[in-house]
Amino acid sequence: MTQPYAEVIGDPIVQSKSPAIHGFWLEKLGIDADYRATHVTADGLADFITSRRGDGDWRGCNVTMPHKQAVIPLIDRLDPLAAKVGAVNTIVPEGSELVGYNTDVPGFLEPLQPLLGETHYFRMARVLGTGGAARAIIVGLAGEGLVLVLAGRNPDKARALLEELDPAGEHHVAPLDHFADATDFAFDDREGCLDLVVNASALGMTGQPPLRFDMSHAPPGSVFYDIVTSPLDTEFLKAARAAGFRTVDGLSMLIGQADHAFRRFFGTNPPRGDADIELRERLTK
Repeated sequence: MTQPYAEVIGDPIVQSKSPAIHGFWLEKLGIDADYRATHVTADGLADFITSRRGDGDWRGCNVTMPHKQAVIPLIDRLDPLAAKVGAVNTIVPEGSELVGYNTDVPGFLEPLQPLLGETHYFRMARVLGTGGAARAIIVGLAGEGLVLVLAGRNPDKARALLEELDPAGEHHVAPLDHFADATDFAFDDREGCLDLVVNASALGMTGQPPLRFDMSHAPPGSVFYDIVTSPLDTEFLKAARAAGFRTVDGLSMLIGQADHAFRRFFGTNPPRGDADIELRERLTK
């Protein structure tokens, strides 16, 4: 008897924590299924999709770099949110079709939901980075009514990204190095406001250059969010905590997006709440 399975594809793929997350949930729920990591190169992507179409045990796959946009022409239909983001991180067979979803948006927003559920006079996010991950973050935050300051090495690319993803929004762009040096800007009263500072780049990741951000650019009461997962406690987050700011780490987004994918693969909700503590311990050993 064959076993149903899902997987994550990417190039490279060895660093993915997705098999550990989904495997933990399958084990907790006693579901007889597998979740694996599969190395798929750009040249092999089309053949991979073709091979999975006829596999009755396949429940779908997560898609990581560098395939989140390249898979779009190879599948049959996009969920409206994935179409808006212009990136797919989850593919699920539905009937005779392969459907592309983006669970990065709800995954990113999940740890912010208690804050987003409050009423604010004003909401602003400084988003650092204009790569693939930034697309889901821009769409998610703009949809929650935040004014964005998008910072990138190339401000023209940042502006084009905002115009593509939220053309009606009154957003701003800045060069990334603007935030590296101290400012004496006097912030107005932030009572009743929501301020986020988000690292949406790979800067600060193991093997990458550091993210240079001077804390004087953060309004009082800001929440710092880093999507990097290796290391989990980045220098960016350590500096923010030392300056008295609240922080959210990259594992929060990773577990949140996996939750939405798991439901589509296996037809049930994963165990959360207290189980998240055990899962985090397993992932950070």
